[in-house]
Amino acid sequence: MNAPPPATVSVQAAQILDAVERAVVGKRHPLSLVLSGILAGGHVLLEDFPGLGKTLAARSFAQVLGLDFKRAQFTPDLLPGDITGSFVYDQGVREFAFRPGPLFTGLLLADEINRTPPKTQAALLEAMQEHQVTVEGCTFELELPFHVLATANPVEYEGTYPLPEAQLDRFLMRIGFGYPSPSDEWEVLRRRVERRHEDQSLEPVTDAAGLMAMQAAVEMVTVDDSVGQYCVALAGATREHRHVLLGSSPRGALALMLTSRAYAVVSGRDFVAPDDVKAVAPAVLTHRITVKPELWSSNVTADSVVSDVLSRTPVPSAREPQPATPAS
Repeated sequence: MNAPPPATVSVQAAQILDAVERAVVGKRHPLSLVLSGILAGGHVLLEDFPGLGKTLAARSFAQVLGLDFKRAQFTPDLLPGDITGSFVYDQGVREFAFRPGPLFTGLLLADEINRTPPKTQAALLEAMQEHQVTVEGCTFELELPFHVLATANPVEYEGTYPLPEAQLDRFLMRIGFGYPSPSDEWEVLRRRVERRHEDQSLEPVTDAAGLMAMQAAVEMVTVDDSVGQYCVALAGATREHRHVLLGSSPRGALALMLTSRAYAVVSGRDFVAPDDVKAVAPAVLTHRITVKPELWSSNVTADSVVSDVLSRTPVPSAREPQPATPAS
């Protein structure tokens, strides 16, 4: 696939964010992080309180990116076959035929993912990691692009099944939107009155093929050795932190570098600066850290650990890569 230059992708990324912001007001930075996760080829967990636009953001990205969109409402009685699909007897041909489930789409909204049992979570995990599903011993490949935007409510624990560390680690990023400012909240109300109906329809900026071309362009972004080593140092510092029981795995360092490249493109650069790493580090590392349980009463959180690590880890000097000098 011929990848467009990063400058072209930066313009497209800005157009995508402008379009999504017509529906999700005043959340440019978290939306930029979500787009970075998608451009890096990963899956994103949206964890925040109810009513803050998680589902709206997922649907808006699907519309603007021109992807097929399906929503799976995760409930305690949801079975693996409900999301993977199952074999159904076709009386016309007198044999069983596979009927695909909601996983066969471009962008899947896994709503309230922590409300479904581990067996169903495992089926989703295979799709996220291997881009395939296995049903009754038969394996079916998922078409690319395939991305999962999952939502979780951090304040409700009754009737939920905490995501295992292995599945959390498969999410490239965990992002929260937070409450809007009063002016942004009024803008949401004003637009609803002006619209005169509930539904919001956004025009696509690209399509599935265009998204894959953008993802190919991200692979061309330059990462200086010092910046790559900075990613390694940050992930390593989480393992050595005095408040941490389990720190980030090497997969976290890789995720940090991959997401930083995408964020650099979204920010209009064709190289990764240390500030790109800092911008994505909380979303990439916090869900990969387990704080010592005895510190729960001391207000020590994974977020505070990452903030401490960012403040203590030496930052490499930012320098733009120079073009190679032609041989004489």
